[in-house]
Amino acid sequence: MARPFRPFAVTRAGPNDHLGVLLSTYATSVILAATEGHEGEGGFHTPSISDFFPSAILFEGTVFQIDRIWIIRIIATLVLLSVFVIAARRAKVVPGRFQAGVEYLLSFVRVQIGEEILGKENAKRFVPMLTTIFLSILAFNVTSVIPGLNLAGTSRIGIPLLLALWVFVTYWAVGIRKHGLGGYLKANLFPPGVPWPIYFILTPIELLQLLIIRPGSLAVRLVANMVAGHIMLVLCFAATQFFVVDSAGTGLMAFGVLTLPAGIFVTLFELLVAFLQAYIFALLAAVYINMSLEEEH
Repeated sequence: MARPFRPFAVTRAGPNDHLGVLLSTYATSVILAATEGHEGEGGFHTPSISDFFPSAILFEGTVFQIDRIWIIRIIATLVLLSVFVIAARRAKVVPGRFQAGVEYLLSFVRVQIGEEILGKENAKRFVPMLTTIFLSILAFNVTSVIPGLNLAGTSRIGIPLLLALWVFVTYWAVGIRKHGLGGYLKANLFPPGVPWPIYFILTPIELLQLLIIRPGSLAVRLVANMVAGHIMLVLCFAATQFFVVDSAGTGLMAFGVLTLPAGIFVTLFELLVAFLQAYIFALLAAVYINMSLEEEH
């Protein structure tokens, strides 16, 4: 009979103790979200979508309900604000490592996203927005690999959808201000050089792009990547905990040789994905705004 899965205990003494303690400090904090809601059940528990809807901590059943993901978002926001407040107060002509790191991030968004896509003149108007989007998503994404948090603040649709709507309103407002409502719709829904019968197919597709596909793809892409990353992390480390700690002394321990390196690799890969998703979201926001500013599409 398989022994019950106890993620918070090292059950055997001996040469496996140090590995068990190491797993307890990181791996068990990773699988906290996966085991939440499974108290009292035995065996190995795989992660599920229910991990992203933890029990309410405050104001249960109201529109102000706060759960674990909201706490993670608040922590990430406070840390992000603290970093920039400290950097601003300690700013020097010759920057130290901390200031240089913050300035690099700001410069990256301004040059590699804003100026690269929008040009220097237009970028000045939108760099604050693009910087806010990039840094917010990056901060919320990185919480997925921080022990004790282990969930991305963007792993539920609310924040990604809010940012996508911000982009949606911006590129519509910019386009209408530049071309007028009629000119903006004409340029997007009836692109020049297309045989008129094709407009019966093309125009509805372009309208869907303006209204749904662009903002929807921004939000869904971000959520899907962070959900998938969390599930892979939890699966690898929960399996390692089960094979190495709870199944110590059995033939199942050998599988931990595979799952532990896999978990470390997925952690590093998740850090890369956290950065890439923030970059892609901000980059596409700049692209959509630039399309609204162009004379022809």
